[in-house]
Amino acid sequence: MRSTHDGSFCVPNENRSPFAHRIVSSSLKDRIQADLNTARKDRNKLRTLVLSTLLSDIKNKEIDERSDVDDQGVIQVVSRAIKQRRDASEQMRAAGRGELADQEDAQAEVLKEYLPEGLTEAEVRAIVREIIDSGVDQMGSLMGQVMPRIRGRFDGKDANRIVREELGS
Repeated sequence: MRSTHDGSFCVPNENRSPFAHRIVSSSLKDRIQADLNTARKDRNKLRTLVLSTLLSDIKNKEIDERSDVDDQGVIQVVSRAIKQRRDASEQMRAAGRGELADQEDAQAEVLKEYLPEGLTEAEVRAIVREIIDSGVDQMGSLMGQVMPRIRGRFDGKDANRIVREELGS
């Protein structure tokens, strides 16, 4: 520790935890935090629950990776959260629990606000054809090139179907 001009002490950066307060952060993460603060002020329980859970998931990803996540990392977390809620909604409906499924769907709708604008099926088909034209003709390699380009903007299951269709033709 070293003394500052006012007599207080500060811990040098090298002794701080790697997860101590950081100055640099993702703009999407900042937007989510600001929206959470607004939801709390408005006493919006749904948005408060969804956004606080999302920020917790983002923090866990940062801890796992031992670094701040950028906007792309935040989009991955949001996409995963939406997929989890869709899956839960399907299971709830199958079990005859429509009210709980509606809650999951409402949470997914809140999360969708933080994804980039979606792609159409035609746009994804064009991406797939472009990659096939470059010489890739194996399902695994093709999906490996398609997914990073569409992540967060198009459903992976639908992309898989399109790839299969395009490879079959």
